[in-house]
Amino acid sequence: MRPLLLFPLLVIAARMNAQTSPLTFQSTEQQTALIELYTSEGCSSCPPAETWLSQLKEAPGLWKNFVPLAFHVDYWDYLGWRDRWAASRFSDRQRAYAGIWRSESIYTPCLVLDGREWRNWYGEKAGPRPSGAKVGVLTVNSLDTNRWQVTFAPANTSATSYDVHAALTASGLNSEVKAGENQGRRLRHDFAVLDYMETNLTRSGQAAKGEFVLPLRKDAQGGKLALAVWITEAGRREPLQAAGGWLFRALPSP
Repeated sequence: MRPLLLFPLLVIAARMNAQTSPLTFQSTEQQTALIELYTSEGCSSCPPAETWLSQLKEAPGLWKNFVPLAFHVDYWDYLGWRDRWAASRFSDRQRAYAGIWRSESIYTPCLVLDGREWRNWYGEKAGPRPSGAKVGVLTVNSLDTNRWQVTFAPANTSATSYDVHAALTASGLNSEVKAGENQGRRLRHDFAVLDYMETNLTRSGQAAKGEFVLPLRKDAQGGKLALAVWITEAGRREPLQAAGGWLFRALPSP
């Protein structure tokens, strides 16, 4: 009867290996673009932009050439439908961009590419083309998908300090909209930002290092989670480098 104990032992060993095997996302030295979509379930012109963003899931450049995000803003909630994925700080982030661009208004859908307003996105079916700029290598890793270590080795060391930004996103989310401009429509969201944080990095020799905590969320309706991380010069909005990828739980279900 002793051989019957082998299977439980193998399961325990597999779990221990899963917990101690780090999950790592790393860029190359060439710049990985950051795509930001500002959208809302209360905006009737947003679904086509979200469809465009969704098809990037199948693009060969995903996570290598570009990292996509969808920030849901809350300033259309007054039309009668509250977007549950929206947050006022996402709207504030878009307003901060508008200030940089010296724009007096904000709108949806709005695409931002590496901190710049991007108006011809609809013509790039496979995502933006790589810039080819050599900016440095960004590495993020974690043992538990909650606490992450960050290292950025810049190609140009002229900047004295850097900030790291990170977003937890979910794909495959669905909403039945019952009011507002999209009343009666079933909307699907991909790369929707669930949570977001930013903090500063500390110089360590020629690199900048730090860590952040971004816990997994359980309210994503079974959506597929991903992590997006990007680096800026301290106090700036324009991304220098980005990295990311799909997440899995460190401890698999039995």
